[in-house]
Amino acid sequence: MAENKTQATQKSVTEFINNIEDQNMRADVRKIAAMMRRATRKKAKMWGPGIVGYGEYHYKYASGREGDFMITGFAPRKRSLSVYILPGFENFGGLLKKLGKHKTGRSCLYINRLSDVDEKVLEKLITDSVNMMRNKYPTK
Repeated sequence: MAENKTQATQKSVTEFINNIEDQNMRADVRKIAAMMRRATRKKAKMWGPGIVGYGEYHYKYASGREGDFMITGFAPRKRSLSVYILPGFENFGGLLKKLGKHKTGRSCLYINRLSDVDEKVLEKLITDSVNMMRNKYPTK
């Protein structure tokens, strides 16, 4: 059975964040990191070379594939900040309407800068998604 391409590493989250060149992105990342710490009550881990993740859950698909992955996380990218809302967005339409300027993928929320969104709504979205993951999967 193939393993996830993105695995937790022992790399330093602090060093990763401190090395973000854009000072505005670095400041936004620190605020989002604090939101995720509050939501998960877990310390951050690097997942692969560029994703900061919080908490872990264990999944097992009907196909037999299983593994562990972060409950939530973020990745600072050149064009935007990716926030991982792993249950997806089907149950969060009301919050997304209140959030502000953003785009979504399957389980990625893309924001250009934190000032484009309502931080309280973002934190509620993160917290609610973490709770949903904990209710659905075994977590660490």
